[in-house]
Amino acid sequence: MKLWGGRFESGPSEVFERFSESLSFDRRLLAADVRGSQAWARALERVGILTADERAALVQALAEIAAEPVGDATDEDVHTLVIRRLKERLGALADKIHTGRSRNEQVSVDVRLWLREEIDAASTLLRGLMEALLDLARRYPDAVIPGYTHMRRAQAVLWPHYLLAYFEMFSRDAERLAQARARVNLLPLGAGALAGSGFPFDRQALAEELGFQGITSNSMDTAADRDFLLDFLYAGALTMLHLSRLAEDWILYSSEEFGWLELADEVTSGSSLMPQKKNPDSLELIRGKCGRVWGAFSSLFVTMKGLPLTYNRDMQEDKQPLFDAVDQMKGSLEMARVVAASAKLRPERPAAAVAESWVVATDLAEALARAGTPFHQAHQLVGRLVLESLRQGKQPADWTPGQLAAFAPEFTPEMATLLAPAQGLNTREIPGGTGPQSVARALDEAARRLAEMRP
Repeated sequence: MKLWGGRFESGPSEVFERFSESLSFDRRLLAADVRGSQAWARALERVGILTADERAALVQALAEIAAEPVGDATDEDVHTLVIRRLKERLGALADKIHTGRSRNEQVSVDVRLWLREEIDAASTLLRGLMEALLDLARRYPDAVIPGYTHMRRAQAVLWPHYLLAYFEMFSRDAERLAQARARVNLLPLGAGALAGSGFPFDRQALAEELGFQGITSNSMDTAADRDFLLDFLYAGALTMLHLSRLAEDWILYSSEEFGWLELADEVTSGSSLMPQKKNPDSLELIRGKCGRVWGAFSSLFVTMKGLPLTYNRDMQEDKQPLFDAVDQMKGSLEMARVVAASAKLRPERPAAAVAESWVVATDLAEALARAGTPFHQAHQLVGRLVLESLRQGKQPADWTPGQLAAFAPEFTPEMATLLAPAQGLNTREIPGGTGPQSVARALDEAARRLAEMRP
């Protein structure tokens, strides 16, 4: 059946029906469509369109439809499916359910109801990953690793400090998801096709019944709006970007060339040809799926960019990228949590990388600056010390206090203590720095913030 047709002398062609159908993908909105229609039936009763018995019959029939599988139905979309099955049960009474309501606002309320729950689910998964990162940090509280710029060893940092960097990224992602949810959580019902409903519905009562925070403010904007989906897709794309960066780090750090991390057997795979391989497939898939979610954002952005007000059928193309983005993000968050929960650090490997490199160079230069040497000169002096060490094949620990002082009078014997990377960490107790006390406080603060994020 169609929700339209009186103005037409003939029906759509088979090709057009095939080309324009959406039931194959919007069937996942069935529960949301039923919930919205049940609320609409109660609203129709309040304005005198339905009797109490009619409303009760519609609400009951809709509940039965929600419990049925879609199966091999061939309706145009999920909304038509619901109306057809409603008509099969209640006959002409089913025709009243669409009074004062456009499919445009029906689509919007369905997607908002569905996406609101999906954002909540994704946020729970994100918090699970953040908790796993904090647990992994606490397992190796004193481990020292090189921090990198340009993929070159730069300065020594604590392992928990490194993991807290990703905690901060994911914390911002949680904020963006919450902001997107707030924009999703507005009731569009009552907007009509674009001009507002011709019936005196209490939109605020409808919003409260369906758990919406408020109502949309302009009927034309409501009919044309997909900003709330773009907000979510942007938040999802950034979440995936951060997951992808974490995956890239850990793919490198678990390789033979680094050897810092041991990924669990449960999140890796082997080679069909090479028996020795242990491949980080879980992380590679997370990295790869980032492109799909960003593609979903780009797809809807380009779809919307040239549309005149208000509704256009192009907007049907919002659902497939949205559904795929939700699926990929939730799956990636769940996978990343399992990887983090099962990963093991080999502290001696990054410690060796720290010891054999000159990540202490900045510590020495800053010690010289604190002693009165202008920093530019201190920078040059330490640079020459590094160059001489490379010529002699010496590591920082090979320099004795006496040799250091003999190299240049600006060096005092006590500065040799900074040739031990862990010692330099103690100079970085500034808030947000990698000093041990600062990091311990940051871990406690992160745990507190995480606890406050839970609903």
